[in-house]
Amino acid sequence: MFSPDARVGPAPGLRGCEIWRCFRAGCSTDKRRPTVEIPWSLTIAAASSRDMVPNTENNLRKTWWMPLVCFGLAFALTKTDLLRMAEARTLDLRTKYRHYFQPPPDPRIAIALFDDKSQANIAPWPVDRVWHGQLNKFLTAEHAAVVAWDVIFDSQNKDGRGDADMSLESQRAIQAGTKIVVGAVPGRPPDDNQPQASDPTQRLSQIEGDVSLLEQQKIESVALLPFPAMRAASWWGAVNVPQDADGLVREIPLIARVGAHYYPSLSLQALMLYLKVPATEVRVKLDEAIYLPTPERMWRIPIDGKGHFLLNYRYDVVGEHRDFPTYSYIELLVTISGYRFEKRPDAPKPPDLAGKIVFIGGTVTGMADAGPTPLNRASPRVLLHANALNNMLTGDYIRRAPDTLVWSLAVLFAYAGIFGTAHRSVFHLIGGTVMGAAGYCVFAAVLWMSGNWWLPVMGPLLGFTGLRSLIISQRIREEQRLRQQIKSMFGTYVSPRLVERLIQAGEPPKLGGIEAEITAYFSDIQGFSSLSEKLPATRLVALMNEYLTACTDLIHAEGGTLDKYIGDGVVVMFGAPLPVPDHAFRACLAALQVQSRLGKLRAKWAKEGDQWPPSVAAMRTRIGLNSGLCIVGNMGSSTRFNYTMMGDDVNLAARLESGARIFGVYTLCSEATQLACLQQGGDRVVFRPLGRIVVKGRMADVGVSEVVALKEELADSTRECLDLFSQGLACYHARDWTGARGYFERSAALEPNRPGRDPGITSNPSLVFLVLVTKHSHQPTPPEWNGVYVMPDK
Repeated sequence: MFSPDARVGPAPGLRGCEIWRCFRAGCSTDKRRPTVEIPWSLTIAAASSRDMVPNTENNLRKTWWMPLVCFGLAFALTKTDLLRMAEARTLDLRTKYRHYFQPPPDPRIAIALFDDKSQANIAPWPVDRVWHGQLNKFLTAEHAAVVAWDVIFDSQNKDGRGDADMSLESQRAIQAGTKIVVGAVPGRPPDDNQPQASDPTQRLSQIEGDVSLLEQQKIESVALLPFPAMRAASWWGAVNVPQDADGLVREIPLIARVGAHYYPSLSLQALMLYLKVPATEVRVKLDEAIYLPTPERMWRIPIDGKGHFLLNYRYDVVGEHRDFPTYSYIELLVTISGYRFEKRPDAPKPPDLAGKIVFIGGTVTGMADAGPTPLNRASPRVLLHANALNNMLTGDYIRRAPDTLVWSLAVLFAYAGIFGTAHRSVFHLIGGTVMGAAGYCVFAAVLWMSGNWWLPVMGPLLGFTGLRSLIISQRIREEQRLRQQIKSMFGTYVSPRLVERLIQAGEPPKLGGIEAEITAYFSDIQGFSSLSEKLPATRLVALMNEYLTACTDLIHAEGGTLDKYIGDGVVVMFGAPLPVPDHAFRACLAALQVQSRLGKLRAKWAKEGDQWPPSVAAMRTRIGLNSGLCIVGNMGSSTRFNYTMMGDDVNLAARLESGARIFGVYTLCSEATQLACLQQGGDRVVFRPLGRIVVKGRMADVGVSEVVALKEELADSTRECLDLFSQGLACYHARDWTGARGYFERSAALEPNRPGRDPGITSNPSLVFLVLVTKHSHQPTPPEWNGVYVMPDK
């Protein structure tokens, strides 16, 4: 790009990292060896590859402890009640979305609910147990396999009117092949309501493992068991379910302690009756499973050390085709009675309940036997037992991912992430963090929906986000430090905004050349040789530093990249090394601002009197602009190279800078630049077409124009001058010399730059074309003449 002549690097042969160290140290490693220049692009590449984007070794050295600390702390926090509840909530959310994709429930389960309609047509709850006896009778007539009542028929609450009838119908149901099981709340029973050895419900006698957790469970002062007649005529099962802090039931005890013995829950008892497995054959291994042997297979139901079953809640009272067949208590009574017993011809056929397990519960508005579930705000509690039985019948159990495996893989992937992102920017790190967290959540949801795998989310996400936050914070601190270093090193050569964009780009400029669309900018001081003869070296250096500083600042402000200084000449590219979409427009703006700033400097130098010779106050600069495809990149030898531009369009820009003198203008651009500027900046920049020329070294002619001013800054006199000049140029190309002379004489009086009035001005376009008109008026014009001017030299 340019040669700062800052010989701070070692001789060829040293590695890039050594060059970078030398650059930062500001000295050569071996003063006896010849030195070379370190171009800024190579230095940025070294800085980016070594420091700004740390290599894997350095990255691991700085961050090896982070995964262990972050995931270790996250694992410890998962043992707190707060995070356990949060994890349960994430599982509830996954369960809610799974409901839309899951298969239908086991067809062997049905639900009968004592609802608002039943209460309106029978009586407020609790109703006379005669109705319950009738429902047992009717369900037996429909050949239901098991009727499970999620209702507690305790002796303290009975009124005696329907107890005998309900007990009798339960006995008849059992004789007909339908098993009746009712609810109970376990605890220490009163002396007058002890379970009897002759009762159908038998205790679980084969219990293996540490029963201390069972012994520690709370024992109620009074157990609500079925009244004696009902207990003697049917089975019973525990219906107590512990609630979490949010009211949801996520575990169901399958083993209940009553006195000194243990009995099955309602759902387990229903399964035992359905499979015809007596309690004496049931084997319980705490913290493992409950085993039910049948001739076909061994049924295995997983439990924890407290005998609790992790409920895989799937089905509720939402989503008709996905949930249990559910019927109204009163409608079952009316439908079965009318169809089976009254045999009314208009009676609808009752639902097919043959061989099914029918759960009976309540859903009357305001009743206490309802609560929140993952799928509903208030659902009948009987659905908890129905879902538990559905899990057992279908083997639809929750499978917990082992903690050892989950956390080991988390740490392993964390280290892999450190290796894989060692060369990534902060933006990529943040994006990777978001994508990684989202991907893990999706993966956990897919595992839950497809295979009942409960993959913990909160703990690993907490460890992952903590780890990534530490890494990103560390990277931001490193990049901020290096940004300051790079800005301070290259801010004097390149626009600070350009340096910022280079840093944000994430990739340093590559070695070698690439083809890019740019605008080349060449400028040179008019009569610099004679000017330099009149000034001592120190004064000349001071003058040039002031001039070049002003030019460079304005160029940088418009996003230009300084290629090089050639004495008093300035070579600039707009559009490289980073693309600048409006490069032509910015080049024109920079040229106009340079000319304006030079005008202010001339006024300043003139006020300084004898400090400068008169030629300084008359100093002018000529600028040439051309846009097109050029080769840009690091070019030169293997020991010394610069980031620069080359190509035919670059050469044309240089020729236009010298060609500006021919037309008496100070900013000359090609038609390519003018068209690109009009596309990029609209009509903000005003141009004066000057015809077509053939520059030295090229065969093809090119249209050229003067860059006059910004539209909003154009004086009325200058606008009139341009109009007259345009008409004169049209006459000139039409060989109307008289008409052309008239227009050019009028425009000459309005030219913004006029000899004799403005310092340093020796000509202008109107005067130049008046000379050409005079020449053509006195000399015959060849027939092939087309108005194209051929430059005789460079």
